[in-house]
Amino acid sequence: MLLKRFSRYLSVGVINTLLHWATFLLLNIGIGLTQSWSNLLAFAVAVTFSFFANARFTFQAEATPLRYFLFTGAMGLLSYLVGAMADALALVPIITLVVFSALSLMLGFVYSQWVVFKE
Repeated sequence: MLLKRFSRYLSVGVINTLLHWATFLLLNIGIGLTQSWSNLLAFAVAVTFSFFANARFTFQAEATPLRYFLFTGAMGLLSYLVGAMADALALVPIITLVVFSALSLMLGFVYSQWVVFKE
């Protein structure tokens, strides 16, 4: 059951990552925002899709405002911290995207499974 759930989470994550990366690149390279703000705003766009898709498709759970707040609050903080670290270390944007994508996949699943959508 856990492997099936993770596979579904991963599938949603692929689409979520494409949304996140496209938005990040548009904001950072296209508009010139800092990596921290680009990452936070890209996260906000992608997380809405991710939350509702995972609630329905991955966890078969109700998408309540409290669950949305729990998920977006924790993952938004992670998003901003990764971006701020990248700004402080003057990392190239692709490193920011790869690091955040990996961390959010692993930590997001654990947090969703045992906190946000815990039954």
